[in-house]
Amino acid sequence: VTIATAKAGVVIGRGGTGATELKETIEKIYGVPTRVNIEEVKKADLYAKLVAENIAHQLERRMSFRRAIKSAAAATMRAGAQGVRIEVSGRLNGAEMSRREKEVAGSVPLHTLRADIDYASVRALYPGSGIIGIKVWIYRGEA
Repeated sequence: VTIATAKAGVVIGRGGTGATELKETIEKIYGVPTRVNIEEVKKADLYAKLVAENIAHQLERRMSFRRAIKSAAAATMRAGAQGVRIEVSGRLNGAEMSRREKEVAGSVPLHTLRADIDYASVRALYPGSGIIGIKVWIYRGEA
């Protein structure tokens, strides 16, 4: 089993205890001996799933949605992406009526077939106002 993570130290744990617990749990579920490899993702800001989950955690900790998406877009562009598009939708800031807000930096050519675009959709449980949907497109250049 190979696990790709942005924070390998958190998964491994102090003295490797987290990795051994994970290995034992997997062996208990499947009933076969397994080997667990943990790989660290070097540029986490270029993976849409990790960026979307990061925004979701920030929203769940009651951070302003606009500040969260602007900082995530800026970090992704600094990491070397050619374009990023982040869209959040739902009852933003606990408003009575739901709406959509988006942040676009660079270009994201969604109709170009050879474009290398990473996409992820994540839900954040916003305290007091339900679910906020987060969609992230990251354009890494042409394939």
